[in-house]
Amino acid sequence: MRGKLIVFEGIEGSGKTTQIQHLRQWLDRRLATVAVDYPTGVIVTRQPGGTNIGQQIRQVLLQPLAGNDSLTSTSELLLYAADRAHHVERILLPALETGHLVICDRYTDSTVAYQGYGRQLNVDLIETLNTIATGGLVSDLTLWLKLDVAQGLERMAARGQADRIEQAGVEFHRRVHQGFVAQAQRHAERFITVDGSLSQLAVAEQVQAVVSSHLQQWYAL
Repeated sequence: MRGKLIVFEGIEGSGKTTQIQHLRQWLDRRLATVAVDYPTGVIVTRQPGGTNIGQQIRQVLLQPLAGNDSLTSTSELLLYAADRAHHVERILLPALETGHLVICDRYTDSTVAYQGYGRQLNVDLIETLNTIATGGLVSDLTLWLKLDVAQGLERMAARGQADRIEQAGVEFHRRVHQGFVAQAQRHAERFITVDGSLSQLAVAEQVQAVVSSHLQQWYAL
């Protein structure tokens, strides 16, 4: 049986990393209590940076640079696509083909939101590039941690030093948020909106309820 791909999306400060950790721990406990052949295991990964090459690309993408060394919007887009193409072929597809449940921190919807809406590049072009980079691989479930931009920026400020994307202006982040709104409406068949403004525990409970329902559909767990 082919595995399933669960993707977490959201603006900066939405709590994706924390919620992925909570979900991984919950899944490990859940799967330990049942005797099943599938899923064969749980893998957590991310884009960009889910491979050694991807980690190098991630450093280029997130490091603030000035002058001629600063990335253009188009070069940024193509670096994300390069990371994605390598990551899909080397990590995602092998894991899915061996029956794993894969949890990925960001995927194609982030590129539409950040580079399409945030950087205001052509969304149709980005969709085509995403298809090329993924070979048409679409998430089975996308969990969008919806959060007000002001709250996200407040959380980022509390964390300290910001990376290049986080340093973009508030209007950029507002456009990114609108990009996720548009993606959630366009892909309602796989998008589930989670209230990211709640406490970590409350958000984790929402996520677990959604994933539990899908596990029942996918594996009768």
